[in-house]
Amino acid sequence: MTLYLPRTTTSQISEELAAERHSVGGGAMSMVLTLIIVTDEADHYDAVRAATEAGHEHPSRVIALIRRDPDAEPAIDAEIRRPGTAGPGEALLLRLYGPLGEHPDSVVIPLLVPDAPVVAWWPGQGPTDPASDPVGQIAHRRITDALRAEDPVNDLLDRIRHYRPGDTDLAWTRLTPWRSLLASTMDQPCGWVTAAEVTAEPHYPSAELLASWLSDQLEVPVERKESDGPGITGARLVTDCGDIAINRLDGRVATLSRPNQPDQQVALSRRHAAEALAEELRRLDADEIYGRTAHHVRSRMKRTGATA
Repeated sequence: MTLYLPRTTTSQISEELAAERHSVGGGAMSMVLTLIIVTDEADHYDAVRAATEAGHEHPSRVIALIRRDPDAEPAIDAEIRRPGTAGPGEALLLRLYGPLGEHPDSVVIPLLVPDAPVVAWWPGQGPTDPASDPVGQIAHRRITDALRAEDPVNDLLDRIRHYRPGDTDLAWTRLTPWRSLLASTMDQPCGWVTAAEVTAEPHYPSAELLASWLSDQLEVPVERKESDGPGITGARLVTDCGDIAINRLDGRVATLSRPNQPDQQVALSRRHAAEALAEELRRLDADEIYGRTAHHVRSRMKRTGATA
């Protein structure tokens, strides 16, 4: 069931949520966190759908803050999707008019699940410094997506300059299958790795992170090469026993090649937002590996004099 509250207030929304909890005998007690989505009208449908899919694994109160006409009078139009309508959790779609769009924290704080962690997600253009953003300041984890920016790589690099523990980006989360596969190739004797390379479509932020992660973990130079995509199309480790190569040209299945072994076909599909978001919601502490990779990227920028 969906309840519509045009031109409402946070007090009225809270009263409706409390009434729902009484009617079902709990409600918010089953929510493991509050997921705040900061978005606009164009992106909110896909973002809420991804959060709903992720909610099957992490029942949450999803609060979508949808900014509307900034010149209008202050107002809130609310849409409450009760449990069962939006998966096992509940969803609040709040359309903010006028100056409320610039102060979304004042709207969302009264609606947080009590004593539960808060995660903020910007599915579109995110803030340069998420931890200083009004919504980011109340969140334990802050998730952005550099791929949605006009200049994805510079957007990622600029945000990394402001990195603080708790920040992450879906450009990093999309790398999990690649990092797992590359790490597994090192479980078998393969010789000493002396260099590496990452091949991907131009301006693809995940490729920059993968190259920095490999360089940090293996302490070797990593070359970034370009291809026609989609996404990352290959990674190669140069060892004194021969090359270990992963090539994925269709975005779904990769070929793993190792010295003195037959080639192997490996499932390596590109990840959708819901899958990446669900992974991020599994951990509510800071991602130390991403933090190390971000530090490595910053160090490389200082050495080369690069600016975001």
